[in-house]
Amino acid sequence: MDRAVIKFSSEDCGICHKMSFYDRKVAEELGLQFIDVKMQDTATYRKYRKILLSQYPDKAEMGWPTYLLCNSPEGEFQILGEVKGGHPKGEFRSRLQAILDAVATATVL
Repeated sequence: MDRAVIKFSSEDCGICHKMSFYDRKVAEELGLQFIDVKMQDTATYRKYRKILLSQYPDKAEMGWPTYLLCNSPEGEFQILGEVKGGHPKGEFRSRLQAILDAVATATVL
């Protein structure tokens, strides 16, 4: 299955920048594709906007950065979970792993 972590961030966000030192590495270590969407990158943002807006229609409650874990980001996507804001490397990994574990448990049931 095609699973990805999509990071929605801003070039002006210090926490987003700090997370960029390890978020891609952690996602890839967990076997996930990593897609970095900076809001200022119009072409990339347009490509993944429908995923963000399905979770945050007016973007009011989203955090910086917002990570959406989803199936099939290039097609009929399904959001599996999210991580909002900045976290230490270990906590970020734990939060992503918890989503993967919950999905695996739900699939088994």
